[in-house]
Amino acid sequence: MLKSIAPAVAALGLAALAGQAMTSPTTASGEAAASWHLLHEGSMAKLAYGMADSDQVALMLTCSPGDRTAVVYGDAQPQSPALSLAATGPQPMDPLSDGEAYEARLPLTDAALTRLARGGRMAVQTEAGAQQLTASRSERRLVQNFLGYCASSHA
Repeated sequence: MLKSIAPAVAALGLAALAGQAMTSPTTASGEAAASWHLLHEGSMAKLAYGMADSDQVALMLTCSPGDRTAVVYGDAQPQSPALSLAATGPQPMDPLSDGEAYEARLPLTDAALTRLARGGRMAVQTEAGAQQLTASRSERRLVQNFLGYCASSHA
């Protein structure tokens, strides 16, 4: 029974996390809050919105130098007409929710990403409906660094 409850609880937690519009790493009560993080694994850059040092990620964008699009993962998807599914047909299973893991692509020049980098806001769609993810000034610099790295021709 625990085996079937754990993925459901994890999925609900991610949906709730995606619905929060946080600009700082802690809430007023001192609890950890979602924020933007930039990581590099080899030549791949990962821009994620979620809890620091955890697997609780509502949205993650990845790219490598020279890419023209970012690969989008997560329960929160940017609201953009340019967002497209990366593959058709059966999708791999998502280990957190036991559902299908959809992968999408978004051009690096898309308004959803440029608004996040310049103005600190990204409209996203979640299971709970339309939400706003926000970025502080320092987080906007992370987004700008991510976009610049992806657009460059070398790691």
